[in-house]
Formats: sequence, C-alpha cells, structure tokens
Amino acid sequence: MVSIEDVRKAQRAEGPATIMAIGTSTPPNCINQSMYPDYYFRITKSEHKTELKEKFQRICKLIRYNDIFSSICCFMLLTRGVWEFYFWNFTLGDNSMIKKRYMYLTEEILKENPNLCEFMAPSLDARQDMVVVEVPKLGKEAATKAIQEWGQPKSKITHLVFCTSTGVDMPGADYQLTKLLGLRPSVNRLMIYFQGCFAGGTVLRLAKDLAENNKGARVLVVCSEITATTFRGPSDTHLDGLVGQALFGDGAAAIIVGADPIPGVEKPLFELVSANQTILPNSEGAIDGHLREVGATFHLLKEVPGLISNNIEKALTDAFQPLGISDWNSIFWVPHAGGRAILDQVESKLGLQPAKLRASRHVLSEYGNMLSACVLFVLDEMRKKSAEDGLKTTGEGLEWGVLFGFGPGLTVETVVLHSLCT
Repeated sequence: MVSIEDVRKAQRAEGPATIMAIGTSTPPNCINQSMYPDYYFRITKSEHKTELKEKFQRICKLIRYNDIFSSICCFMLLTRGVWEFYFWNFTLGDNSMIKKRYMYLTEEILKENPNLCEFMAPSLDARQDMVVVEVPKLGKEAATKAIQEWGQPKSKITHLVFCTSTGVDMPGADYQLTKLLGLRPSVNRLMIYFQGCFAGGTVLRLAKDLAENNKGARVLVVCSEITATTFRGPSDTHLDGLVGQALFGDGAAAIIVGADPIPGVEKPLFELVSANQTILPNSEGAIDGHLREVGATFHLLKEVPGLISNNIEKALTDAFQPLGISDWNSIFWVPHAGGRAILDQVESKLGLQPAKLRASRHVLSEYGNMLSACVLFVLDEMRKKSAEDGLKTTGEGLEWGVLFGFGPGLTVETVVLHSLCT
C-alpha cells in the first residue's frame, strides 16, 4: 500500500527553488526628469499655478545635489514653511539621482483624455480601459525575454503568478497573459492585485512555495506596473500628490522559478533560501492607497524612511541567524528602490559600504520607483553587473544576499538569496 506520506513526498521537489531567468521591459516613452516640471504643468494646464510650479521645480532641481550638506544649504535658502520641510525630508531624499523614467502615458493620450489631467475629475473608466489592455502587454514583453533566456519551451510552464497594482478586471491580467503568450490552458494561475511596492518580494515567496511543493514545476512570475491610474494634475491643498508624480515610473519584470534544475540545460542564478513577510510596528497609515472614481490615490508619510531603517536590522537578524551571519557588509543587497531617503537611511543605520546599494541606486536613477517590478529590476541589474565585472557568482562575488520589498502596511518582505556560479 502507498501511504499518504509517500504521495506527499513524491509531489515535492528535492532541492530549493531557484531563479532561472529574468526579463524586463518598459514602455517606449521616456521622461527626462529635469524637463518633467515644465511638461507636467503644461500638459495639465496648470501653468497659471506659478507658486506651485516653482515648488515642483525646486524639488526636481534639488534632487541633483548628491551630498546631504548641499541639500541642506539649498533647503535653507528655499524653504517657505512646513510643507517644504516635508518635501525635503521625503522627496528631496527620495527623488535624488532620478535621471529618467518611462511612462505609458504620452502627450497625445493625455490630450485625448483631459480628465486624467485634472486633480480629482472622475476618470476611472478611461484609466481602466488603458491599463486592463496595456498591463498584460507590457508583462508579455518581459515574460518573453525571461522565457528566451530560460531556453525551454513555454509549454513547460506549469504555474503563472501575475502581480499588478492597476487594472483590476475579470478575467484578470493572468488570463490575458496566458492568451497573449500562448501558454497551456491548464497552467495554474494566481493573480495578485493592488499590493504596491512590497509585492516584488511577495511573488518570490509564493513562487518558492509553488516550486518546492510541486515536483517539476516551472513558475512564470510577472510584475507589470503602469502609473496611468495615478497620474493627475497638481493641487495646492494636496501637496503630497507631487511626490508620486515625481517618483513613480512604469515597467514590467518576469522571472522563471523552479527547483531541481536540469543539468546542462537550465542555468539557475539564485537559490531562494527563505522568505518572510512582516508588518512594521507603529507604521499604520505610513503608506496607503485607495481606488476611487478619480483613479488610484496614494499617500506617503515623511516617516517612511525612518520606520524602515529603524526596523530593518531585526528583519536581517531573524533571516540570517540560522546561517550564522551577522556582518551585513558580507552579503549582497537587493532592496526595493523606493527612494533615495530610504536607501540612505538604511545604509547609514547599518553602516553599509556605499557599494552595497549600487544596484538599487542605479535602478532608481534610470527608471524611478516601478512598484512591485522595481526590486526585480534591481536583481537583474546585480546579476548583469556581476557578469560584466567577470565575477564568479551572480551576487557581485558574494555567496549570500538579501532582497527586500517595502510597501503599504507598512509591510516588509525579506528574501534570503544564495548566489550561484555563472
């Protein structure tokens, strides 16, 4: 007689889940950050709001300063009250070093949909009509690249995990992507909506469980984010809305996850050693988002960088204690590129060497904050730079590393990674 335990054992993989390939994509429309204030106020027909435009311009000018002292000096010269303090503390730090971003929305699209350019005009239908179609299409581009790198027929994909913070619909983006890619109708799908930035870690945690508990599983994970649901004109009474307009960008990332890679055929990059989620203490309301008739609205408090940096060491200790690792400079780092203030405060709090957060800073500079897809861009940047530098492992020459997702809640996803030889 075959026991239940025998059945369960036969269903499970022998080894840990591994990331076997990574693909990324962005819309073709590239936004130069230095030119964005003029474009933003012109396209939203808000140029008459001269004082508000000056504030936004100062934000985008101040972000070019690379050291804290210069930023403080400029802030002291330009500050005009408590809101400037808010922007200096959160935006100035957050948006520093953003050079460009990519956006699906073009000037032509915005002219055809003027309600998107007003601050609180009903516009959800128009936004939905765009993102329901475009989110899966952008995801397809990233997924196609990942599948090509993986080198196996897409018919071998057994599971699909799709994540986005925009375009809630039925059937969902997971169904649409299945059709667009021509995956098997029997692929096991999981759809994650409206989780925000931390979901880049969530999808890895879910993919790890799927791969390790389903022998032979090959999981396609796709995060696709388009900010068409959050774009709107400026408001004198809701200045925090300018933070998002200057910070977020569009992008999609895809990975293939599976256990027990086929020798000589599949080339794994990282092992997913452990994955955990937690809510930070005293963080309720620090980041939240709401879907309304005007689209999606997000609110960010200036305390976010401090909340993350003050609690990150506990997450590290809990994750790496089983491995006997307590030197945070001995591991490689893949944190969500949520903003410069977050990266700066984490670096300072833990005494990290400046090079540790290089990949995150690079992604922030070249793409902005792309919500759930962002941390997978960082992971891709790290493995590419490791290959360019001729390093033996995908983790910038180091064996162990950590991936962090930060987002609404305030929620933190912690994933321990083991880099493999290239």
